Amino acid sequence: MNFTHMLFARLLACTITTIALSAHAQVTSWDNSPYNYNNSPLNYNNSSLNYNNSPLNYQNSPLNYNSNNGVYDNTGNRIGYEVKAPSGVTNIFDNSGNRMGYSPAGTRK
Repeated sequence: MNFTHMLFARLLACTITTIALSAHAQVTSWDNSPYNYNNSPLNYNNSSLNYNNSPLNYQNSPLNYNSNNGVYDNTGNRIGYEVKAPSGVTNIFDNSGNRMGYSPAGTRK
């Protein structure tokens, strides 16, 4: 192995180590992780099968013009609604009741 090959191998090893360390530094905390049951869509408190989260609940309905939990796009169209679970997780659903995302308990919106 000549000097150029050794230098390239060393540079490649350093690059891989840097990428691995960088990826590790971006790991989500357990409190924010979708694998945490508190945040999981498998948790009944986060499911639209729970009446509190259902689009059939008039509070969440796009037909309720007095609702205070609507989610809107930049042009003012209602695209869904949000509901806070007893655990503190805020669930975001589309108008059909499909869970689009969440904000973990204790985080700011």
